[in-house]
Parts: sequence; structure tokens; C-alpha cells
Amino acid sequence: MNSEATAIWTECLRVIEKHVNEQSFSTWFKPITPARIDGSVLTIQVPSQFFYEWLEDNYVDVLKLAIKTVIGANGRLEYAVVVDKGNSHNQPYMVSFPQGVSSPAAKKKKEVLAGSHNPFDLSSLDEETTLQSNLSSNYTFSSFIEGDCNRLARSAGFAVANKPGITSFNPLMVYGGVGLGKTHLVQAIGNEIKNGPEDKFVLYVSSEKFVNQFMDSIKDGNIKSFTNFYMQVDVLIIDDIQFLAGKGRTQEMFFHIFNHLHQNKKQIVMTSDCAPKDLMGLEERLLSRFKWGLTADLQMPDFETRIAIIRKKMQSEGITIPNNVIEYLAYTVDTNVRELEGVMISLIAHASLNRVEISLDLAKTIMKNIVKDIETEVSIEYIQQSCSEYYGIKVEELKAKTRKKEIVIARQVAMYFSKEFTNHSLKSIGYHFGGRDHSTVIHAVQSVNDLMETDTNFRNAIQEQKKQFKIRSY
Repeated sequence: MNSEATAIWTECLRVIEKHVNEQSFSTWFKPITPARIDGSVLTIQVPSQFFYEWLEDNYVDVLKLAIKTVIGANGRLEYAVVVDKGNSHNQPYMVSFPQGVSSPAAKKKKEVLAGSHNPFDLSSLDEETTLQSNLSSNYTFSSFIEGDCNRLARSAGFAVANKPGITSFNPLMVYGGVGLGKTHLVQAIGNEIKNGPEDKFVLYVSSEKFVNQFMDSIKDGNIKSFTNFYMQVDVLIIDDIQFLAGKGRTQEMFFHIFNHLHQNKKQIVMTSDCAPKDLMGLEERLLSRFKWGLTADLQMPDFETRIAIIRKKMQSEGITIPNNVIEYLAYTVDTNVRELEGVMISLIAHASLNRVEISLDLAKTIMKNIVKDIETEVSIEYIQQSCSEYYGIKVEELKAKTRKKEIVIARQVAMYFSKEFTNHSLKSIGYHFGGRDHSTVIHAVQSVNDLMETDTNFRNAIQEQKKQFKIRSY
């Protein structure tokens, strides 16, 4: 780091600190690092494109004032924006703003992406620099958050990435529901191998694209070229293998390609929306081969993993958000990673477009716009409101620490209904009742069940309240 640039930027920060509040200063200026000073032009490095746009939209006047004060009237500011953080083998890839400063790395990247040869026109893969692996550089092991929900699959994937075709995990089958990170994990495997020391050609392809390519090769009369191409791949990653169901000729072709690659110790990685034993419409000989290696599933991320995912996403964007917002998002979106990331993107976009800080109120507003039919579903908020009216207390009292008997009973009943009529986890329910522990929810549910067995009036009251929730849930 240029010491002169560091000294100048330190002086700029002293000016900026006087004109913005403490939270804004910590969020938007502390992450910046000075890159270099060239004459009267100071270049600062910011962690993302979003970060750069936010500074330009919201703090450009403050930045101009700081530069003018420290450097002088001719002072100018440029940004070095981190686009790709790279890995252990590469330096981060950055672009400069304002535009006009050409980057050798960017030029090289464009040349590689410009390769548009039809792979089936090549007699061999000697020209692999012109071929694309179809991998996204955003999918890496460092950006894949590990948790109990995916530890086996991630560990197996990392082992495969370090010794492709050599481990007993060949093929590696990763399965799970929508939005749980299957594509991320298998592409991370591909990127790790591609960027490794060995010169291997990695190909990622969806099953749908594989089918279409095969059908086109039949139509164009170049099945031999199609087969030759796939049999020379070092690592084949095929996504959504269930798409081959019912396609007899394509399955036969894939069977021969699979056998050839496996016999030659080439690595095969696949994803599916269910376990091999549950795949319908696939030939038994294919299914038996899928079971040769390792089958690992991805499950719904738990609360702690969702917290880590949110923090990682915000860190990659170069911004920080309050812990209460992180916890709210993690408790509220407990379905899959894709939906969680979608909510975060919406939150960032709304904050940027409306030029407001990210807050809990903004997060709640975003959630109301995203969650479908939130007003007509049985939600914890609706249950709390209903129980507070029934027992003649305030909703705030259900969340408070008070131990008054009438409030404790109302709170336990609300927790009981939340457990029965919503899909929220015990941790999530406890969070909505003043941040209580999941064991408190378990105790509440048990207390209500015990009381219903011994108190007829109480049981009748519970049955009466249940009616409105059942009607609302239909």
C-alpha cells in the first residue's frame, strides 16, 4: 500500500468524519482502503460495485469536499472496485471508475470469454483455451457456507476437487430441494479443479442442455463429434440429472459416456432434486452406476447457518447491517438459501434506491412485499393479535418479561398455536416472543397440553380459539 496515499486518505477521513454520522462513517468509509496517489489523483479501493454506486449516490459531495480540502482544487478521486476476489492462485480482479482506465486483466478476460467455437467442430480438446467450462466465478468453496445441513456434501466435494477421479467419490451425486445450493457446490468443485495445478478441462452442463445438444447432433448428423467431445472431458458436472427421465436414446448415450469417463478415471459430478432410489423414469443400469460413488444430500439451512449466509453476503457486498436485522431475516426466511439471498438483494436495492440506511423497519417492509398473502395466512403476528384480544391484554405484554399469571397463560397459548399453525421453528417462535429460548416454547406447549387434560374450561377455550385459525388456514 502506498504510504503517501495512506496519509492523504487518513486526512480525508478526518474531514469526512465531521460531516456524517457515526454509523454511516463506520459502514461506508472504514471499509475503504487507499490504493495509490498519482499526482493529484487519489485512487481508493472499495469492496463492490454496489458500494461504489452507494458512495456516488449519497456521499459524493462529502468526498469532493474532503479531496478538495486535503489535495487542493485540482484533486480528483478514482475508485478501484473489486469485481472478483480471486482465490489462492489469483489476485483480485478489479475495475476502475470513472471508466477509461483499461485493465490488462479485464482485456484478457474478454478475450477468453470471446471464444465462440462450436465444441463439436473440434477434433480434439487441444484448443481448450477457446472452450468455455460454463462455470460462474461467483461459485467457490469460500462463498459456500458450511453447516450441519450440508457438511457431508461440502466435505466430499472438497475431497473431489483436490483429487478428481482418484477418490472413491466417483461419481459424486448431490441431491436436495430447490434453492439449497446444489449448483453452487458442484460449480465450486469445478472452479477449484479448473484453477488448480493440474491441466484439466472441466465442463459444467445442465441435463436439459445435454439433451438439446444430443438431439441437435442427431438432426445434424454429427453424433460421432458429440460423443468424441464428451469422452475427452476430464471433469463432467451435469446438473439436474432427473431431466433425463423418459428420454431413452439420451440415457443410452449418457450411459456410454459415463462408462468411458469412469473407466478412464475422469471425475463425474451430478445433481438431482431427489435421491437416486427415488428417481423415476431412469434406466436401472444408470441408477446402479449413480450408486457407485457417494450420494450426499443438502437440507434446509438451520438458524445459525442462515445467520452466516447473511453475514457472508453482506460482507461480499462490502456493507454492514445491524445484528437485529440479520437475526430478523434469519428467523423469518427459513425456507431455502435462494429465497434468503433474494430477500437480501431486495433489501440492498430498496436501501440504495430510496437512499436510506438498512434498518429493521425497512426489512419488515420488504418482507411484507415479498411474502405472498402474508395478511391472509396464519402468521405469528396474527396469532399474537388474536390471543391478546381474547385475553384482554396488549401484544407487547406477550413479548415482555412480566410473570403475571394471566399474561404467562396467554403467552403460552400463543406459543402453542404458533407451533401448531405455522411452519416456524421453535427458535423462530421464541424470537417473536421477546427473544425467548426454544426451550421456553417447548415448556409452553407442554404446559398447554397438560392444562387441557386437567381443566375442561381451559380445553373448551382452546378449542374455541382454534376454530378461527383453522378457518383462516384453509
